[in-house]
Amino acid sequence: MSPKNFSGDTDGFSGQMSEADVQIVTSGGLRIPAHSTVLAASSTVLENILVRPEKRRSSERTIWILGVPCDAVSVFIRFLYSFKCTEKQMERHGIHLLALSHVYLVPQLKQRCTKGLAERLTIENAVDVLQLARLCDAPDLYLKCMKFLSSNSKKVEETEGWKFLQHHDPWLELEILQFMDEAESRKKRTRRHRRELSLYLQLSEAMDCLEHICTEGCTSVGPFDKEPSHKRQPCSKFDTCQGLQLLIRHFATCKRRTNGGCLRCKRMWQILRLHASICDQPNDCRVPLCRQFKLKLQQKGDDELWKSLVRKVVSARAMSSLSLPKRKREEEPRMDLSNHQVMKFRLAA
Repeated sequence: MSPKNFSGDTDGFSGQMSEADVQIVTSGGLRIPAHSTVLAASSTVLENILVRPEKRRSSERTIWILGVPCDAVSVFIRFLYSFKCTEKQMERHGIHLLALSHVYLVPQLKQRCTKGLAERLTIENAVDVLQLARLCDAPDLYLKCMKFLSSNSKKVEETEGWKFLQHHDPWLELEILQFMDEAESRKKRTRRHRRELSLYLQLSEAMDCLEHICTEGCTSVGPFDKEPSHKRQPCSKFDTCQGLQLLIRHFATCKRRTNGGCLRCKRMWQILRLHASICDQPNDCRVPLCRQFKLKLQQKGDDELWKSLVRKVVSARAMSSLSLPKRKREEEPRMDLSNHQVMKFRLAA
């Protein structure tokens, strides 16, 4: 392509081409006229090249940009004038533009390329883009590629890019495999954390239901001074409350409770103990055995594992409370603590 033809394609981004004082020469021999003031203002690397003394002084200075396609260099020079790059140009020359933006220190283009390439990751190009991201110091793109490879590892391992990587860059292959292993470990930790959080939230809800049953009563179980009624409407946490009522009814009538031979009764003891560990008003509390458990705790203390459980349930309870809308929190039933004696359960017939 002659300079004349090229200058016709660049109308609108380089102004008066007749005033150009620099020639950009590409690998294909294309000569792109440009202005030294524009190049120097856009890139410190090009500025240093332009001010470097030349052995042969002439009225026309030359900058060689080799190793990338002519069209990519053309788009690169256009960007230095207009700071614009179309989606089509990014799709065709994104990889080369990233390399050019890194070599010549053009941060605006580098940011644009990093975002554009991240949006265009495919099974076929992911390994190539990852290698380039590492060479061009593009951490955001590097991380995006790593996550993409981790999510599509089986398909990527069948590509030519991966096979080439195995033979020519085993260290990068090791980095990728380590990232995949750590990502899987993070997923396992996240799943375990979610299961634990769900358990603590369930225990927190059980504490609320226990106080509700022992203070107001629910459909089949209530405090001894109130008659439980099947006509009572189910509470807002009835699924948990119903299970707890069934456990209380079993606990009240089980004959194996005293010798520790009943697993369901052991669970009820643990719920009562957990409540006592959380309760901050044992003298006014209407939950059975709360004060007794508190006195025992003061005498013997708790082990670290139980203390950890209590802290996590308290934290889950606070999170659950904060997640409720303000109006809902205000409408939550308040505990009636007018009766200061330790209450017993009353079961509906």
